[in-house]
Amino acid sequence: MQIFKSIVKALTPVTIRTVSAAEAKQLINGSRPPFILDVRQPNEFQSGHIPNAVLVPLNDLSSHLNKLPKDAEILTVCRSGARSAAAARLLAEQGFRVVNLRGGMMAWEGAGYTVKRGNSR
Repeated sequence: MQIFKSIVKALTPVTIRTVSAAEAKQLINGSRPPFILDVRQPNEFQSGHIPNAVLVPLNDLSSHLNKLPKDAEILTVCRSGARSAAAARLLAEQGFRVVNLRGGMMAWEGAGYTVKRGNSR
């Protein structure tokens, strides 16, 4: 039975929900804000990130899965949305509830939303 479940899981496509910057802002300001996961490199994060975002570079993500919340939706973020889409797929395959910011920080900043600079959240 376990083998059958593994095969079905492997063959079932993972669909990742994407949101615009405006939709992400609504989620963040909602009653159950998502965990904001920034998957860029440290220098990119320092140059500007969404307030309260947590940095885990994409290449380190698989070794940090145990540090991510299973009880909250995770909003994945990168510069343009490509790396965060890969992160979202990996997380969804591991059973996390995830949504990807379409257009990444370029869309966020382009919408005029608050950007935090430096290492702090």
